[in-house]
Amino acid sequence: MDTVAAYHFGWIDAEGRPTDADSGKAVRPALALLSAEAAGADPEVGVPGAVAVELVHNFSLLHDDLMDGDEQRRHRDTVWKVHGPAQAILVGDALFALAVETILRGGTTHAARAAGRLAAASRKLVDGQAQDIVFEHRERVSVAECLEMEGNKTGALLACAASIGAVLGGADERLADALDTFGHHLGLAFQAVDDLLGIWGDPGTTGKQTWSDLRQRKKSLPVVAALAAGGAAAERLTALLTADVKKSQEEFDDFGEDEFAERAALIEEAGGRRWTTEEAARRHRRALDALDGLGLPGGVRERFTALADFVVLRQK
Repeated sequence: MDTVAAYHFGWIDAEGRPTDADSGKAVRPALALLSAEAAGADPEVGVPGAVAVELVHNFSLLHDDLMDGDEQRRHRDTVWKVHGPAQAILVGDALFALAVETILRGGTTHAARAAGRLAAASRKLVDGQAQDIVFEHRERVSVAECLEMEGNKTGALLACAASIGAVLGGADERLADALDTFGHHLGLAFQAVDDLLGIWGDPGTTGKQTWSDLRQRKKSLPVVAALAAGGAAAERLTALLTADVKKSQEEFDDFGEDEFAERAALIEEAGGRRWTTEEAARRHRRALDALDGLGLPGGVRERFTALADFVVLRQK
């Protein structure tokens, strides 16, 4: 199991040889360390929280790749593709257990509070994943439903990451909740950018297939915003996606690039791409607004802002 986990994290290749493959953006652990400083503690106080949220994130990736049938992540074959579905499930489960153990064993006297926030965020993450799967087989999903799903699937863990270090550092509930709000909106901005990359991202940069979210029939923000916009493009898109839902997986797998390109073009024409770009900017602003009046230690707000800027400007 250790070998499978090491492969997932990019430490070894499929043959077990050491490698320096991409291990991810590390936004969540960075937030956890910074949030400890926000509470006036040393960043080291946030290390158990940083490790724990990254372990939970990777637990979710292992299961998500399997559920979505994704064969590539970070320019490498996914764990289930190399080692099989059973190993992907078991390693994901082990990472989740290790996350809780890390908080409880390595945390401060506030470890129980931190573990409670981690557990609550993990439950929301699972709820969001369940909603995401259900939405793939529904003809229509509202923008509000999509935002709720993404708030659970992505926003909850980023909210936890932004507050867990502060909790370990002894922050009061006012500060912890404000940082949680910052992380929630940042998570929605993160997911909005992810949704854009899931349709229009460069595979050479993202490490995923072209039109990856369309291939999985995802009701992501650009899609639901386009469907809600009205007009000829939205009507044509509605007809295509309604037919897609009724197709078997075998029929859908036979789609060529032209079919996905047509759907992407209609989403853009109906305004889904523009709306999602604007939503990422709105959530970025709301995240930063949540930091107002907190009296954060010198330099901390600037680093929170730099992380938020990175989230909305990234290309992968």
